[in-house]
Amino acid sequence: MTRIAAILALTLAAPAAIAQSMEITRAEDRAGQIGAAGTFTGTAYVAPVFGPDMAGVSAGEVTFLPGARSAWHTHPAGQKLIVTAGTGWVRERGQPKQVMQAGDVVWCPPGVEHWHGATDTTPVTHLAIQAAVDGSAVDWGDHVSDADYHGE
Repeated sequence: MTRIAAILALTLAAPAAIAQSMEITRAEDRAGQIGAAGTFTGTAYVAPVFGPDMAGVSAGEVTFLPGARSAWHTHPAGQKLIVTAGTGWVRERGQPKQVMQAGDVVWCPPGVEHWHGATDTTPVTHLAIQAAVDGSAVDWGDHVSDADYHGE
């Protein structure tokens, strides 16, 4: 009986031994940087929120100063933008630009070419959430021209 009790105890304890604990990443530990000149026009500050450790999904917090914007780009699995502060613009290639404001959620479907950023007079901050497909979450294109930025 002692052997059966020991096996039963180990069996019941096993899930606890392999269980994981919650993890908190503090805001001050999420070091960001000025967005690369090859993918942004103007000043954009990019801070990772979490890497692709959750089914290939990652997120970043991006703050655009007035006039700043991303280059044209697509996402193979799409992208969600959650605007957390300010007012900005988002534009799909061939469509009019649209206003995005704090509290708005923008869905950019897979493969749809678009850009997003601040207006010419207001900053904007958003969380950008996207999944990787074959190891890539974004395909960058050309810089957004001033004419495309201003909606001409």
